[in-house]
Amino acid sequence: MSEKFVIEGGHKLKGEIEVLGAKNATLPILTAAILSSEVSVIDNIPLIGDVYSMIKILKSIGVKVKFIGKRKIRIDASNINIKNIDYDLVTQIRSSILLFGSLSSRLKDFKLTTPGGCQLGARVLDPHIDALSEVGVKIKKEKNIFHITNKKNSKKNREIVLSEMSVTATENVIIASVLSDGIIKLYAAAKDHYVQDLCHFLNKMGAKISGIGTNDLTIEGVKKLKGAEHFVIYDPIEAGTFIALASGTKSHIIVKNIIPDFIRFELLKFKEANVSFKLRNVRKFEKGWGYQVADLEIFPSNLKAVKKIHNMPYPGFSADILPIFAVLMTQSKGVSLIHDWMYEGRMKYIEELNRMGADAFLCDPHRALVTGPTKLEGKEITSFDLRAGATLIIAALIADGESIISNAYQVDRGYEAMEKRLSKVGAKIKRIK
Repeated sequence: MSEKFVIEGGHKLKGEIEVLGAKNATLPILTAAILSSEVSVIDNIPLIGDVYSMIKILKSIGVKVKFIGKRKIRIDASNINIKNIDYDLVTQIRSSILLFGSLSSRLKDFKLTTPGGCQLGARVLDPHIDALSEVGVKIKKEKNIFHITNKKNSKKNREIVLSEMSVTATENVIIASVLSDGIIKLYAAAKDHYVQDLCHFLNKMGAKISGIGTNDLTIEGVKKLKGAEHFVIYDPIEAGTFIALASGTKSHIIVKNIIPDFIRFELLKFKEANVSFKLRNVRKFEKGWGYQVADLEIFPSNLKAVKKIHNMPYPGFSADILPIFAVLMTQSKGVSLIHDWMYEGRMKYIEELNRMGADAFLCDPHRALVTGPTKLEGKEITSFDLRAGATLIIAALIADGESIISNAYQVDRGYEAMEKRLSKVGAKIKRIK
């Protein structure tokens, strides 16, 4: 039976909450680590469902993964054997698609089942398959099984244009390309902080990737990669979640370990919503690759609606923070248009917010008009996906009375021990079966 969160809302919160390692950087880095038969050490990994699932998948193909600290792991991929791969876990997480790129560099041919993940709408695999074919990775699908063969492209110098600026498709092509022959020019690549973190890790392993942080990457193939040590970036989505949590509950909270450069646009929109905050303790992060880390102090403030907010490719507003921003708009004066043009199945959380008393009108599968401020009341509600789960937790903490949120596992996939961390800042939240 699925676990649930029970939340007593209406309480002010206070204290400090730390942002942990980024899920969306950890998963591709774990996948890329198996490109070398030497040992790699990855630090600052979040202890969350999707990471545990990826570790189990790697173990099922013979990779030795050992924790050598609370959030630090040692990866030895010297021996890979895919015959015992855990297909059930592959179907549970979207990031398992990155095995297309990494395993194609270690094996001549193999089979994988269809990757899983949040049901956000039509998440086609064509950008992955088309771009990987240019590297020489041929993929054929029969029912739910993909047959993958690495025939290696005979051309020494190639240009690849991604059909959409997909983060995971970009990562897949990068992972598949670093051990190829010649030079690959990758255009229309996603330049998100997650892609940058992956590239820096691969370069530590001996890859030759230039143009990091731009939409045009150059990948000069190398014959072999070595093991490397890496500290995963702090999670920008967690940072946005906790900012919305603090401002929505009108609480005084310090969010630690944010990377300001990675959430510039989100901070701009929080400022437009009249969220009062101040950067503290800005410092160069020695464990990283040149970015700064800071703490963000958030003060209680009277919120106002942002007239229109929509997701965009990085460095624009993150699609994963958009639902979280929407719940903030229920407490803001005025009308806001929330536009998610990427996923037609993601706005199911709007109905749950309305059940709690929000005034949100779903115009179509991509757009909602939110009028605030409205008083929210505790209800029994359901988390349909990872970010919806975080959104409803915030709504429940704002609301008067008790809320019960089903499908706690959805939140566990992306947030480590959410109820324990929120309890430390005064939230009345517990987990039940």
